[in-house]
Amino acid sequence: MPITLAFDVYGTLIDTGGVRTELEKHAGGRAGEFSRVWREKQLEYSFRRGLMRRYEPFGVCTAQALDYTSAFLNIPLTPHAKDALLDVYTTLPAFDDVRGALDRARSDGFRMYAFSNGRREAVEGLLRAAGIRGFFLGVVSVDGVRSFKPDPDVYRHFLKSTGAPAADAWMVSGNPFDVIGALAAGMKAAWVRRSPDAVFDPWGLEPTLVLDGLAGLADAVAARAGQ
Repeated sequence: MPITLAFDVYGTLIDTGGVRTELEKHAGGRAGEFSRVWREKQLEYSFRRGLMRRYEPFGVCTAQALDYTSAFLNIPLTPHAKDALLDVYTTLPAFDDVRGALDRARSDGFRMYAFSNGRREAVEGLLRAAGIRGFFLGVVSVDGVRSFKPDPDVYRHFLKSTGAPAADAWMVSGNPFDVIGALAAGMKAAWVRRSPDAVFDPWGLEPTLVLDGLAGLADAVAARAGQ
C-alpha cells in the first residue's frame, strides 16, 4: 500500500503568524507577543478540553483564547476587532514551501490527507483560500471523535478514516506534541522544525525524521521507507 501522509494544518501548512498584520492594528508593537500568547492559549484550551471530555470545536478554543489574551495583556478589543481577528484565521496563508512540497509528494504517489484539530468545514475553507485543497484526498477532523490531538483516539480515527495501516502512515507536523502523539499511536512522524529556536520535548520518543521545512519531505520519507 502507498505511504499515507497526514499533514497537520495550523503551524505546518498554514502560517498562523499571518494574523500579525491584523494584530498590529490593535496591539501595535505588542502584536508579536499577542500572537504568541494567543496561539499558546489556543492549544492549551484544546488540550484541557480533550482531557476533561468537554469538547467544543477548535474555533471556540480560538475565540476564548483571544478573549484571554486580550485580558491578560490588557489590550481591549471591540467586538468588531475580535470578529476581524477571528476572520483572519479563515484566510491565513500557506508557508512558501508548501505548494512545491505537496506537488512533489503527489507526483511521487503518496496518499495525502489534511489532519487537523479544526472542524472539517473550517479546514476545507482555509485550504481552499490558501490554494492547496486540491492536493489532498480528503480532510480528517478531530470533530469526528470530539477530542483533540494528542488524544490517541484521534490518531486511531485518522487511520480508520483513511484505511491506512499505522506502519505505513506518517504524521507531518510542526508541533512536537502532535509528532509525539502520532509516534505513541504507532505511526511514523516527521517534525517540521520551522524555527531554529524550536526545541523538541525530551520524552524519549524521537521523530522519525526532522526537517527544516517541507521542501525535502518526499525524498526523505521515500529514503526512510526504502531502508
